[in-house]
Amino acid sequence: MPFGLVPLALVAGGPARAEVTELPVIVVEAPREERRRGPSEGELLVLDRSFAPVTVVQGGEISRNGGRTIGDLLSNMPGITASGFAPGSASRPIIRGLDAFRVRMQENGIGTQDVSDLGEDHGVTVDPSSAQRVDVVRGPAVLRYGSQAIGGVVNVSNERIPTVLGPEGVFPALRTALSSVDRGIDTGISIGGRKGNVAFHGEFNRRTAEDYTTPGGGRQANSYLRSVNGSVGATIFFDGGYWGAAIAHTNATYGIPGRASAAERARIALQQTRFTSKGEYRPESGPVDILRFWFGASIYAHDEDSFLADVNRFATALTFRNREAETRVEAQMRPLETPLGALTITTGVSANYQLAGATGTSPPLFEPATTQTAAGYVFGDLQITPSTRLQASTRVEYTALRGVAGIFPGDYLGTSGAIVDRPVARSFMPFSASIGMLQDLPWNFVGSLTAQFVERAPRVPELFSKGAHAAPGTFDIGNPDLNKEQARTFEIGLRRSAGPLRLDFSAYYTSFNGFIFKAPTGLYCDDTFASCGSGTAYRQTIFRQRDATFYGTEIRLQYDLATIGTGTLGVEAQYDFVRARFSDDSNVPRIPPHRLGGGLFWRDGGLFARVSLLHAFAQREISANETPTPGYDLLNAELSYTTRISTNTFGVTELTAGLVGTNLLDAEIRNHVSFKKDEVVQPGRGVRAFLNLRF
Repeated sequence: MPFGLVPLALVAGGPARAEVTELPVIVVEAPREERRRGPSEGELLVLDRSFAPVTVVQGGEISRNGGRTIGDLLSNMPGITASGFAPGSASRPIIRGLDAFRVRMQENGIGTQDVSDLGEDHGVTVDPSSAQRVDVVRGPAVLRYGSQAIGGVVNVSNERIPTVLGPEGVFPALRTALSSVDRGIDTGISIGGRKGNVAFHGEFNRRTAEDYTTPGGGRQANSYLRSVNGSVGATIFFDGGYWGAAIAHTNATYGIPGRASAAERARIALQQTRFTSKGEYRPESGPVDILRFWFGASIYAHDEDSFLADVNRFATALTFRNREAETRVEAQMRPLETPLGALTITTGVSANYQLAGATGTSPPLFEPATTQTAAGYVFGDLQITPSTRLQASTRVEYTALRGVAGIFPGDYLGTSGAIVDRPVARSFMPFSASIGMLQDLPWNFVGSLTAQFVERAPRVPELFSKGAHAAPGTFDIGNPDLNKEQARTFEIGLRRSAGPLRLDFSAYYTSFNGFIFKAPTGLYCDDTFASCGSGTAYRQTIFRQRDATFYGTEIRLQYDLATIGTGTLGVEAQYDFVRARFSDDSNVPRIPPHRLGGGLFWRDGGLFARVSLLHAFAQREISANETPTPGYDLLNAELSYTTRISTNTFGVTELTAGLVGTNLLDAEIRNHVSFKKDEVVQPGRGVRAFLNLRF
C-alpha cells in the first residue's frame, strides 16, 4: 500500500471510500471484506504497520467518554496524561511526561492556533464532540510537523472540511448528553450532505457545566464552563482529487479553580475565528502519486479576568492575543523499484507565521513578538522484503523570533535593580532525522526499532517572559540566551492487530541536551518586579536549561476470551510509566506516576459494555519545591447501544444511547502533573447519559 494511506478498516462504521490519514504511518492494505466491516465497537485498534506508536480513539469511544477537553478524552490512555489545570476546561494532553511546547495540537492536520501551549491555564479550542477520530502519534512520524512536536502530535479528525462525497441530499444529526457530577448539558447539531460534486457540512455545539462535585459531596469552586462553537465548510470533488475549506468560530468562558483564583472568581473568556483548507490531487501519470496541501489562519484572543467586589464588576488583568497562519505542501512519489526493493519518497515544505502577545499588566507577561518558521522534510520508505521495511526521514527548519526581553538582576530580587527592556532577534536552524525498521514476526506480531535526533528552537514565552501571570499564580522570567534543545530517542515496539489478541507495546529512552524547563527560584512577587523577594501573590519562576533523560514504557492489550451466542466477552489491560531525571540525578518536575489497569468488556452487535479499574501509584519521585501525590483507584463503567432504524415517523436512521459512570469509588484524585494539584481535586463520582440521532 502506498506510503501515508490508511485502509478503511481504520474508520469504524465509515462509508465505502479511500481514506487518507493526516499522519505519515504505513499500514498494510486490509482485505476488501475487512475494510467493509471495520473494527468492532470497543475493539482496540492497533496500527501494526506504523513505525510510530499511534493511539487511536474512535467515534464510539469519543461519544461514550464525553470528555469536555481533548486532555480529558485521552488522560487514561497509556503514555498520556492531562495537565488538569482546570479539569474540563483547561486540560491539555501530556505525552510521555512532555507538554506545552513539545506537544502539537491539530485539527485535520492543521495546528489549532490557540495559545494552549503558552500557558497551563489556557484551553484548547477544538471540541471533542465534533471529532470522529483522534490520533496520538509519538516517535519519528512527528518530524512532518516540526520540532515543536518533539513529544508527540494529537490530531483530531472530523468532517468540518468534508472528505466524503456521499449520497445526494441533506442529512442532519443530533446529540445531547447530561452529566451529574457537574450538572452539565452538552448539545450539538450537524448537517451534512451533497449537491452534485460538492459536499457540505455545518455544525453547532454548546456546553454548559457548573462547579463539579468532589469526593465527599463538596464542590470545586469556580470550575464552571460555558462554551459554544460552530463551523461551516464545503468541498469540491473532481477527477483525481478534491479541494475543501471551512470557517469555525469558538466562544468560551470558564473559571479557574484554586484557593486564590476562586476567591477572586478568576476566569478566562476566549474567542477564536479560524479558516482552514486542505486538498489533494492524484495524477493519472507521472512521478507524483499524490499531491497534498493544508492551510490554516486564525485570530485568537482571551481575557483573564477577576471580580472586583468594591465596584461589583469583572476587570481584565491580562489579555492574550494570537494571529497565526500556516501552510504545508507535500508530494508523495510513486514507488520506485531499486535493487534493494520498492522505494517510496514523500517530500514536503511548510511555513508558519505567529504574532503573539500577553499584555495588560505592567510589566506585561510578554510583549507582542513574532515567530517565523520555514522548513523542508523528506520521508523515505524502503520495502526490502515482503516482511521487512525500512524508513528514514529528515527535516531542516529555520526559525526567527523577534521580541522584547527583560534583563533582570542576577539574584532576581526586586531590591537589586529594575528590569531593563532589550529588543532581541534570535534565529535558529533546528535539524531532525530518524531511521527505523519494521519487521513482520511469527503469529501476526510486528516489531519495530527506531532512532531519532530532534532539535527544538525556544518559544516566545521561554525567551521573553517578564511579568505576572495571575491564573497559574507565577511571575515568569524568560531567558533570551536560551539555546536549541536537542533530543536523542531510541525506541522498540511490538504490535499485533489480528485475531483475538491485540497488543500495542513500546519502550523508549530519550536523552535531552539543554532541556528547557520552568524552575521556581524560591522567591515570591506581587504585580511588579520591584516586589520580588517581599511579595506573596506569585511564585517567581525562571526558564532554564539542563541535560535530562526520559525513559519509560507503555502497553495496552485486549483478548477475546469467549464467544457466547452472538456476543464476545473479553479482557483488557494496560500499564505505563515514565521516569525523568536531570544530569545531576535530581528529578524533573511534574512527571506522572506509574499506572496499571484492566477490565472486562462485552460486545454483541450494537451493544457494548465495559468496566475498568485504573490504579495510579503514589508519586514520590519529585523535584525541589514539589510535593508528593498519593495513589488512587479510578473505577469506570459504560453501557451503550446502537441500532439502525429502517422506517419511522421522525426519519431517524440510527440511534445510539448510553450510560457512563466515572470515578464510581468516589476516590480523591490529585493529578500530579497539575500545577494546582494541592488545591484542586479531580471530579468525584458521576453518571453521564447520552443520546445521538442520525436522520
